[in-house]
Amino acid sequence: MSYALLRPFLFKMDPEHAHDMTLSLLAKAHKARALGLVYGQHMQPIDCMGLQFANPVGLAAGLDKNGDYIDALAELGFGFIEVGTVTPKPQVGNDKPRLFRIKQADAIINRMGFNNQGVEYLIDNVKRSKYKGNIGINIGKNASTPVENAADDYVYCLERVYPHASYITINISSPNTSNLRDLQSGEALTYLLDTIKNRHDQLATEYGFYVPLVLKVAPDLEPAQVDYISQQLLDFEIDGLIATNTTLSRVGVEDLTDGDQTGGLSGRPVSHISTQILQQFSDQLGDQVALIGVGGIDSGEKAVKKIKAGADLVQLYTGLIYQGPGLVQSCIQAIGGYYDAMEG
Repeated sequence: MSYALLRPFLFKMDPEHAHDMTLSLLAKAHKARALGLVYGQHMQPIDCMGLQFANPVGLAAGLDKNGDYIDALAELGFGFIEVGTVTPKPQVGNDKPRLFRIKQADAIINRMGFNNQGVEYLIDNVKRSKYKGNIGINIGKNASTPVENAADDYVYCLERVYPHASYITINISSPNTSNLRDLQSGEALTYLLDTIKNRHDQLATEYGFYVPLVLKVAPDLEPAQVDYISQQLLDFEIDGLIATNTTLSRVGVEDLTDGDQTGGLSGRPVSHISTQILQQFSDQLGDQVALIGVGGIDSGEKAVKKIKAGADLVQLYTGLIYQGPGLVQSCIQAIGGYYDAMEG
């Protein structure tokens, strides 16, 4: 109810300013110990990638890029938190305005461009966090790094976040960094995964423990690309796949205000295409690679659709903006009900 009252006020503000204000208010509520009274942890335990999750509903990367709000966000009941995308060096991202609500479609278009304070800043925040659940760290490349040198940036971040992450996500699917999506195909993907996995194996030996590796892909993939990525995941023993990032498609928003803005589209319009891609990967991979479904989840029913399509875990982002924090519990309960019905 409190978010329902707050939302009209927030939606009158510039979206990026509203985003920052919402997180600031959340942090204040956390400090006042008010969040646990309303939300709290909802249990639906699941084992995935060798990790134990309190429940299968997580926060997608992008909402807390720098890990400034981990403890406050965790109190909303998430089973895991993913922070980032983080790059080796701080960068301001693309020019503003770069975030646009499309209210009629419960959607957002963003062209943020990996704005973040750099990997060292994020690590400091993760180390200060009191959250005991799983924290995924999503890594990318700096905009100033040529795409042919992208592996250097990913390895740089991998080396630094390894001892502090529950799992590490390789983000090669943002549409807002020039040529980044080129890394999803052919020799570029093979070279990237080979380079990262070699260093990853070394780090596992050096630290004496294993941190799962996850790849995040776009929904704008052809069947041949799905086939190729699937084989690469198996060849390089990548532990998980996040399907999907935002889309370049404008189906569902083409005639709406700001529907023609440059950037990645998220929210309700991406639900179907992201679930289709998830299903295609599930058909290829079975249970050999953990699948995390994200894209257009704005109800418990949509979360269950991801599970039915093959997801082991799901993540929320844009749905939270439109539905509020109560969406977390709705999704946990719906998934729990689905599993209970399957067992029955």
